[in-house]
Amino acid sequence: MDLKPLRTAAPKVQSAANAVRQSSERLNSIETGSLLPQISAPLMEAREELAGLSEQLESAADAANLAPTMLGDDTPRRYLLLMQNSAESRATGGIPGALAVLSLNKGKLQLESQTNAGALGTFVPPIPTDAEQEVIYSARIGKFMQDVNLTPDFATTARTAHAMWEKKTGERLDGVLSIDPVALSFLLEATGPVQITDPVVQKIGENLPIELNSKNVVRTLLSDAYASIKNPDLQDVYFAGAAKEIFSAISDGKSDPKRLIDAVAMGVDERRILLWSATSEEQATIEKYTIAGAVSGSSVSPTEFGVYFNDGTGAKMDYWIKRSVQVVKDCTRDGYREVVVRVTSTNTAPADAGTSLPPYVTGDGIFGVPAGSVQTNVLAYGPAQSDIDTVVKDGKQIPFAAHRHSQRSVGMTTIRLAPGASTTLEFNFGRIVQHSDPEIVVTPTTQPVKDVVLTAQMKPCE
Repeated sequence: MDLKPLRTAAPKVQSAANAVRQSSERLNSIETGSLLPQISAPLMEAREELAGLSEQLESAADAANLAPTMLGDDTPRRYLLLMQNSAESRATGGIPGALAVLSLNKGKLQLESQTNAGALGTFVPPIPTDAEQEVIYSARIGKFMQDVNLTPDFATTARTAHAMWEKKTGERLDGVLSIDPVALSFLLEATGPVQITDPVVQKIGENLPIELNSKNVVRTLLSDAYASIKNPDLQDVYFAGAAKEIFSAISDGKSDPKRLIDAVAMGVDERRILLWSATSEEQATIEKYTIAGAVSGSSVSPTEFGVYFNDGTGAKMDYWIKRSVQVVKDCTRDGYREVVVRVTSTNTAPADAGTSLPPYVTGDGIFGVPAGSVQTNVLAYGPAQSDIDTVVKDGKQIPFAAHRHSQRSVGMTTIRLAPGASTTLEFNFGRIVQHSDPEIVVTPTTQPVKDVVLTAQMKPCE
């Protein structure tokens, strides 16, 4: 990617953003109460349009300022790449089983060394995280690379993974980037299909497609590969080879730039692509946007509800779990809002999953979960200062763990689903002081986010 045009455009975009912001502020300062409707109506419309344009230009200015430096225009940049495996859920997506170093030098992308999380070993003492999150997620966040994203706060995940990498290898990288197989499928829409060309990888995946495309890459990587390749070490080699082919297709520069940017944008919107910079000034800008994966701060909606999933099976069964999340009640009582968030989970694995699926996929009962069943720790976050009052499972109130994270209420409970089973949780939040419409953020799974976050028939207010 030629970065000179972007660097040249940055001052002009910043100037335009400033001009539009000042115009928007001037219009907002006009008192409309005494104006005729023929004047106030178009004024309100102009305010709304300018506000939207101002937001877009601010984003463009931030991107134009950050991108050249972060893409290695001044000095080469190197980032730790976490490839999240959605077949074993973690709050930000999936277990970061495969790792790589991504280098960028004057806009040229290259995938360097590749390894797996297990190769980093156990960190004793654990890498420290803040006390709030250690209470919720335990010290495992800082003990195993596979668990750095038990928390939904990607900055915590990235800082911990960054520290682990430096401690293990002695390399201090410039940041952390995360991506999952569904985001890879978006990228393949832009690059077109890729061929597995490495003879070793071809041999390992001899029963798998030689061509990966946007339609088959998720199933191949998260399901078929486990059925075909029994040895976990060889699975890692296959995954690394597939990732290398996909990133080579991106870096050769032959894909349509607009389609590629659209693919990245979709990955960011669904929180499948996340970014953290080790440079505090850059991170301060990143935190303004969804790509930061934050649970607090300016990128978080005032009335945001988060629903996150962490695997408790120690297996790769989440490929088979289908979920939906929706607000089913939003009422006001004594000046406070009460909101109920419903979470439905279904295990779609075959009835004989315990024997028909490989032991590595089912977990083979390693943590006391019967093979074929799936155990999940479900966490629900309310808005800042809210309380979580009750959790109801399939119509019956159940005990749950209540916590606080960045002033947000957190409720946590565990579910276990046999093949074909389904269960519904309702998290009841109270004392909500915010007045904007509820927004739901979820762990990205193998399903499109639009199929997970649903609208519902609202329960009547009492």
